[in-house]
This record gives sequence, structure tokens and C-alpha cells, in this order.
Amino acid sequence: MSIDELNNEKMMLEKEYLEYKSKNLKLDMSRGKPSSEQLDLSNKMLSCLCESDKINYEIDIRNYGFPNGLDEARLLMSNLMGCDKKNVIIGGNSSLSLMHDVISHFYINGFNGCEPWSKGKNKFLCPSPGYDRHFQMCEYFNIEMIPIKMTKVGPDIKKIESLVSTDESIKGIWCVPKYSNPEGITYSDETVSRLAKLRPLAKDFKILWDNAYSVHDFYEYKTLLNIFDECTNNGNQNFPIVFCSTAKITFPSGGISAIGCIDKNFEEMQNYYSRKTIGFDKINQLRHIKFLKNLDTIKAHMAKHAKILIPKFNLILDYFKKNFENNSIVKWTNPKGGYFISVETYGSAKRIETLCSNIGLTITSVGAAFPYNVDINDSNIRIAPSYPNIEELELAIKIFCNCVKISAIEKIIEQRRKTRYFI
Repeated sequence: MSIDELNNEKMMLEKEYLEYKSKNLKLDMSRGKPSSEQLDLSNKMLSCLCESDKINYEIDIRNYGFPNGLDEARLLMSNLMGCDKKNVIIGGNSSLSLMHDVISHFYINGFNGCEPWSKGKNKFLCPSPGYDRHFQMCEYFNIEMIPIKMTKVGPDIKKIESLVSTDESIKGIWCVPKYSNPEGITYSDETVSRLAKLRPLAKDFKILWDNAYSVHDFYEYKTLLNIFDECTNNGNQNFPIVFCSTAKITFPSGGISAIGCIDKNFEEMQNYYSRKTIGFDKINQLRHIKFLKNLDTIKAHMAKHAKILIPKFNLILDYFKKNFENNSIVKWTNPKGGYFISVETYGSAKRIETLCSNIGLTITSVGAAFPYNVDINDSNIRIAPSYPNIEELELAIKIFCNCVKISAIEKIIEQRRKTRYFI
């Protein structure tokens, strides 16, 4: 288009934009919250216990005991993490809290005789775009973050191998290995294998394996190469610490979480929790044991979640295809599970966020998917389709597409004028 044609198109888009603005909307696509319809799938868990359940164990579950969690709960969660139940510790409702505990322990006490992380300037590798709360945790503990570019098969493994083998201050890497937040990428077998074969200079190097979406498949259940087996086979059994939860399986506010680790990692974390708590909520663990039962039941339950989520994801993808197919101003991911769609815009993400906000549409803060909130290309936006109902979601994505187009035209006109000036 010529600049005149672009300006005419922009005027039409701005007219549509003002119509949306006049509606005083309040729409939210910012975080991956389950919808009420999804939460309803687990309502039976609220009434699945009876008074006699309290005596079905070696101890009264209402009382102290079983600091690592009920055996059946440990078995249930071990199936999500790929380790033996003896290597599982059941936590509260938040796996994020368990991650914080791990960082806290190594920060204060160090690992297996190594110097505490608080004593030096330490670094973490952060696949980006990634999960903002991982990055916030590093900032809180003053751990320097090194962004690692994501590829279609996981983080840039060649770069990781080079960095950890030459820098002793690199203490670990964050990983969301299945349906990564926000791009929906699942690590390939080669990526997992090469992570397990790393030869870091740091003796206390950790792979923090946040397997948040281990069973959150849309179509067919996919398994990751087992990080425990791979690391153990390469003499690196103390690399992986695995986290998972039922937050997006049952109830985010009332789920259970788990940490899986072996060898010295398990010894240290068990010792840590023996001083922090006498044990987490066993009554809630029993609810999950009775409701979820086993991995096959979980898969069937997650198929119900998928039935709700797939139309929402397809709606977003259809609008992107309709508006931007064969157009270089927008690229997007097409995930096969998880909770997010990642969008790469025409270097105008902040402008899109402002335009959306002024209408009443909340999207994830631009830059949140990068360490220190710095997206050097000002391009990435995370879309979370799960929470709105289908009608709200359709309106939200129409608005989003409108804002993307306006911002892109503004950018193109600006670039054309600068080029013309310099010529």
C-alpha cells in the first residue's frame, strides 16, 4: 500500500476501534486461568470424602504425620513426573511455592557442601520467551538471568552447552519442557538428552524442570524423554528437580503440588521440609487420591478440559489466519496443548498493549515473558484463551486484531517516512 492507502485503512480501523471503546468493555486474556466451566469438572471432589475415610490409613489423616505426603498421593504425582514415589514430596496447592523453597534452600545453605548462592554473584539460564514468575523469583534472590533463545525443539542447546562449560557462576536453568509458557513448545528427545549430558563448571548446577503441563494435551497424550533416567545414565542424577501440580487439573486454589528429586537433592529437600513443616494438607491429598485415582483417570479428566479449550484456541487461530495469513506483520504459534498462544508482532507490542488497555482489554504485560521485562524486539505478546467464555473471547480477539493492524500501519508509515527522509 502507498502511504495514502495506509492512512485510509488506518482511518477505517480507528472508526472500528472507537466503536469498541464506546462499549465500556472489561475483557481479560492476561493469564492462564481455568474457566468456571473447567473448574466445574472437578466439583465432585468437594464432596468425595466421608467420615470413615479418616481411619483408612496408618494414622488419622486429620492429625500430624506422613511429612512427605500420603503414599497414594506420592504415587499419583510420581506418574506425572516420571520418578519413583519414594522420590516425591507432596506440597501445598502451589508448585511455585516449592520452586521458591528450592531456591531459598540453595541460596541460604548451598548444596551438598557447596558455598551458598547468597555468597557470590550467581546466574541462571532463562529460556525466553518464558514464564514470568521464574524470572521474578531470580530477581528477588538477585540471581543474574541470561536469556536463552527458544527454538522449535526447546532452548538453544548449543548455546547452553557453551555457557555452562565456561562459567562456574551459572548455577542452573529454568525449563518448562512440555507446552512451554508461552510458546507451547515441547522439548525434543535430543534436547532433553543433551541437557542431561551437560558438563557444567558449577558443582551445584541444577535443572529446575517445571512440568506444569505434563498432561495438558489437546489431542493425544505425549510423553517427554525422562529427565531423571537421562541424567542418571550420564552421572548427573543431582541435576534435575522436577515440579508439578494439579492447579490446572482440579482447582488452582485447592490443588496439590509435588517436588520430585533423587539422590542428594532428595536428601537435602527432605531435610529442608522436616524443619519447615510437619506435613501438608493430607485431607486435600485424600480428595485428590479418591477423585483422580490414577494416570488413566487423569488422562480421561484432561480430555474433558481439552474439549472446552480446543474451540477457544481454534477461535483465536482462525481469526489470526483470517486477518494475517501470508502477512509478515504477525506470526503466531499453533500449540497442541498447554494454555497459551505466543504472538510475534511487528515491533509494536507496547503500542498494542496500550491500545487494548484503552478499550478495556487486558493482555499480558509486554516484556513479561523475558528476564527483567526486556523484550529487545518489542514484539512478543502472550494470549491466554482459557478464562473468557467463547462470546467474550471472540470479541476480545476482534479487538486485538484491530489493535495489531493499527499499530502495524503506524509503524510502517513511520518507517517509510524515515527512509524517505534519509534518501
